[in-house]
Amino acid sequence: MIAFVGLVIGVVVGLILQPTVPVQLQPYLPIAVVAALDALFGGLRAKLDGMFDDRVFLVSFLSNVVVAALIVFLGDQLGVGAQLSTAVVVVLGIRIFSNAAAIRRHIFKA
Repeated sequence: MIAFVGLVIGVVVGLILQPTVPVQLQPYLPIAVVAALDALFGGLRAKLDGMFDDRVFLVSFLSNVVVAALIVFLGDQLGVGAQLSTAVVVVLGIRIFSNAAAIRRHIFKA
């Protein structure tokens, strides 16, 4: 319940303040969001499987975002940022859909 209240407060504050992302960080924002969604779906799957651990979730969430951002940063430095961004999105997308399928199977028993 505390997480949900925090989420609602964060969304309301974001809508009121309308923060802007600096231009230098804009290429990393979509990758960070996809990495965070991967951790979120993984946490939900673990919760439904009865294996959820808040420490594992927090470490997974933070490390996914940091590692994905570092991969894209490395790609930018090597001049292949778009290709590595696509690779990160594909890999994390596969994991998101895999977790979503497991969640669906668990909820609907199908």
